[in-house]
Amino acid sequence: MASSCRRPEHTAPPDVFYNEEEAKKYSQNSRMIEIQTQMSERAVELLNLPEGQPCFLLDVGCGSGLSGDHLSEEGHHWVGIDISTAMLDVALDREVEGDLLLGDMGHGVPFRPGTFDGCISISALQWLCNADKRSHSPPKRLHSFFSSLYSSLARGSRAVFQLYPENSEQLELITSQAMRAGFSGGMVVDYPNSSKAKKFFLCLFAGMTGVLPKGLGTETSDRTVPNQVQYSGQRCRFKDMKGKSGKRGRDWILEKKERRRRQGRGVRPDTKYTGRQRRPHF
Repeated sequence: MASSCRRPEHTAPPDVFYNEEEAKKYSQNSRMIEIQTQMSERAVELLNLPEGQPCFLLDVGCGSGLSGDHLSEEGHHWVGIDISTAMLDVALDREVEGDLLLGDMGHGVPFRPGTFDGCISISALQWLCNADKRSHSPPKRLHSFFSSLYSSLARGSRAVFQLYPENSEQLELITSQAMRAGFSGGMVVDYPNSSKAKKFFLCLFAGMTGVLPKGLGTETSDRTVPNQVQYSGQRCRFKDMKGKSGKRGRDWILEKKERRRRQGRGVRPDTKYTGRQRRPHF
């Protein structure tokens, strides 16, 4: 997107921006439909699903169901979640095959642990980086989303997000919250030297450490322009510590408590005394 254009997320909240007039474009504009379909195809390719085996997938920010159409064509079953009633109405009119859910992904995804074999999202994730209300905190909303998503995915599965990051700080915010929630993975950049064809895909691994796929158009790309950015979870840093074990530190305790919360276990609330080093008694 050109810098002179105003980004949609700066115009209005998603449930307001994607009104009936905007939603109609996703069923009538052939160019928009083509772009959405191409990005959906690439996202499914990056999921690396078992060949010939139907999977149960989550489509976050499903909108009018264009990405879901590709999932259905590939023989998969899916559930779509979106915050815009107008977009979901278009999906219903189009009679998409997936199940649809009205919801704000910033509140988390309301599914049982291990429900899905994978997740895709097209042009939606960057909306969580904006505070549309005084009560909205982008880091908290991102963490709530990624934590609930991590829980709802089967271990060993992937989540792929096509997004339009505004800047490097936004990319860092998104990836840091994903890693904090337990994911590993990183950013795959297709056609890194092209101003129009360049696309960002956040490829996340749930419960495993995978090898990032290569970005498209990298055979002739400038080696100074990266097409992959690898990230790892917070817990990996303890492996590199020498000397005193980090398992008694505050960070380790907070991470363990958060992991137990995601598993649905009862955990005491965090306080300023959590992980406090007590003086030895004689």
